[in-house]
Amino acid sequence: MSSFSFKIEKNEYRAIIKYLFIKGKTAKEIFENMSETLNEECPSNSTIKYWVSNFKRGDFSTKDGERSGRPISATTQENIDAIHDMILEDRRISSKKIAEILSLSTERVSFVIRDVLDMRKLSAKWVPKCLNSDQKRERVETSKAILSRINDQPDFFSRIVTMDETWLHHYDPETKEQSKEWRHSGSPRPKKFRSQKSAGKVMASIFWDTEGIIMIDYLEKGKTVNSVYYMSLLSQLKEKLKEKRRGKLTRGVLFLQDNAPAHKSHVTMQKLGEIGFELLPHPPYSPDLAPSDYYLFPQLKKFLKGTKFDSNTEVEQTAEAWFRGQTSEFYLDGLKKLEHRCNKCIVMKGDYVE
Repeated sequence: MSSFSFKIEKNEYRAIIKYLFIKGKTAKEIFENMSETLNEECPSNSTIKYWVSNFKRGDFSTKDGERSGRPISATTQENIDAIHDMILEDRRISSKKIAEILSLSTERVSFVIRDVLDMRKLSAKWVPKCLNSDQKRERVETSKAILSRINDQPDFFSRIVTMDETWLHHYDPETKEQSKEWRHSGSPRPKKFRSQKSAGKVMASIFWDTEGIIMIDYLEKGKTVNSVYYMSLLSQLKEKLKEKRRGKLTRGVLFLQDNAPAHKSHVTMQKLGEIGFELLPHPPYSPDLAPSDYYLFPQLKKFLKGTKFDSNTEVEQTAEAWFRGQTSEFYLDGLKKLEHRCNKCIVMKGDYVE
């Protein structure tokens, strides 16, 4: 770029933005393009977003005159910066409060936030635990170890057997999303009364792999999942694998479980060694890296929601019928998502994966 000084008028900036927009550039690409050429003379990123949003709405004028739908006096760069500063200072501030402080309409403030600043108000997500730095580091290291195994072993997923326990309730109310109904415009919204999960429930221990469910055991009423009970399940699992998955024991089972006390006790570790299972690493407090928790159980629970069962037998039979109705591709996909989640966990430096 030559060293002589220059001055570009506002409408000339807008003409450049308009030209690049017509060429199919995004607001971000336009800003990068103009910054590279104009340096400090380049308009701000928020200004470029503002004009791009106008062009997207079909308003291709580059002049400052008053036009329908875009009151310039309200959407000035000064107001844009003021709105942005207020949001950065208080992420929970409402558009109504901003409008009151700046003496603007709520509609214009919402337009600036949504279309100029490209911001959305998002609710917080629930996570199992507030992870400390050591726990995050362990999640990253475990994810790297899993990815290394995946890369080194082409048959990695076909060798996995995974398990977890879950409650099957006699009644689990449907979500608001599931209760949506088509209504004519102007019709009142359907009402939904709050209801809780039923007290009637049964604990299911579910073992599965890329081909489907290997075995399910339902805990007897009054019993608890302890090491003795869990070791008996592992012995049953070995026999089921001989029956249903011929050759899998010979190839070597990679066993993936969470860190529940019954799963990680000293006697359980001995049992896993006796039956010849290789235990894959799994970090504590990490249901987002457990295939049953992030994939299988949520889909099963979504299917069962809203249905009332009169007994354990009914809910057990319905769950088993749903499992049988899934293809092997369904189960394979659930396990293969582990690779993506491990990669994402590393990128997020150990934080929880959505």
